Amino acid sequence: MTATAGSEIGAGSTAPAAAEREPMPLAEYLGSVLRRVRALPPLDLDITEAYGNVLAEDVVAPHPFPAFDHAALDGYAVRYEDIALPPPTRLNVVGDLGAASWRPVRLAPGTCFSVAAGAPLPVGADVVVPVDWTDQGMATVEIYRGAKRGYGLRRAGEELPAGAVLARAGTPVTPALVGVLAATGVGHVVVRGNPRVAIVATGDELVDVGRASQPGQVVDVSSHVLTAAVADTGAHAYRVGICDDDPEELRALLDDQVSRADLVVTTGGTGTGPGDMVRRILSRRSVEFTEVSLYPCTALGFGTIGGEEVPIVCLPGDPGAALVGFEVLVRPIIQVLAGAEPVFRPSVRAHLLETTSSPAGLREFRPAHVAERRGGGYTVQPLAGGPYILSGLAEANGLLVLGERVTFAAAGSTVDVLLLSRSAQSPRPLGRRR
Repeated sequence: MTATAGSEIGAGSTAPAAAEREPMPLAEYLGSVLRRVRALPPLDLDITEAYGNVLAEDVVAPHPFPAFDHAALDGYAVRYEDIALPPPTRLNVVGDLGAASWRPVRLAPGTCFSVAAGAPLPVGADVVVPVDWTDQGMATVEIYRGAKRGYGLRRAGEELPAGAVLARAGTPVTPALVGVLAATGVGHVVVRGNPRVAIVATGDELVDVGRASQPGQVVDVSSHVLTAAVADTGAHAYRVGICDDDPEELRALLDDQVSRADLVVTTGGTGTGPGDMVRRILSRRSVEFTEVSLYPCTALGFGTIGGEEVPIVCLPGDPGAALVGFEVLVRPIIQVLAGAEPVFRPSVRAHLLETTSSPAGLREFRPAHVAERRGGGYTVQPLAGGPYILSGLAEANGLLVLGERVTFAAAGSTVDVLLLSRSAQSPRPLGRRR
């Protein structure tokens, strides 16, 4: 997983604690899952409809941009030879050209055309003198200031020649790219569809938002968190709602989603206790549950359901752990489905500001705040983790990564950080326990 897959930091490191079954290394697990995911079929879309999708093919300019030589500003189209002498220069104005002019015209020596920005250039013109450099005459014009050859105009294809590769497969279609496509005559592009992701929360104890948790009732936080996280990727997020710990209800709900979704994400029931219905039911439906060396989200389920083999990811019910599981596993799956590159978040190496510890044998992803240092590089401040991870994630713009053999990382160490935000600003006052 980029730079984080095999890093080891800190002076103290120990082997994982003995257990009946050692957790699978995270890098190995990610590789095994992502190899089973395929990009969605390509679609041919109008360039405006394609915004937010990822190109499935390279796009080549069929026409140059600009399409023809034209004036870049309002002024007078002249021959450089006629204004090469020291100013002022007087020329005859033989016509006006606007952006809608289409008849070809030619400049004779000692003459010029009044032109608007965007107007096609007369044959022989190689300078456009701005209006402000003249007396703005209509029949004749006096030019007070000279200009270099090529000033004030744009030549055909000078920005993008015909045959230029406008964007490679895997590139997101942005507003600016839509403009480039339109300018060069591209009306349709082949893209990958944006994945449709269904999010299901499971558990008899769950109640919807708008009330406080109380004994026997827990507010469903995870499905709301994950719906927002899916939408943040650009995928289509559908919060299905709460499913009780009823095997028939879960089967029916998942069968219904197979025909609608490209990916299903569940929360809750991934453990091995008597109430972990998701694991019991889905283990019989080609979903494998694995103990992974990932903290705080050790138990993960992945497989496919339905005749179309729709991928399904099962995350724990704790919202902080579910969100870490989303960042580490679900987001990369969405990127693969969408044909987007890179698959993983960008990462940086950063100077650790505070000594921190980590569970042995697990790769911890801990909320953190990253800031750029004057003179280059980054610093990283650990935020609340463990039982307080959800509040830590709310403040974080990065995830501090501590490897499986790291139990202690001293202040001043260089550590890996996944960037959750592209801007690394100065840390805010925390005001919370860490």
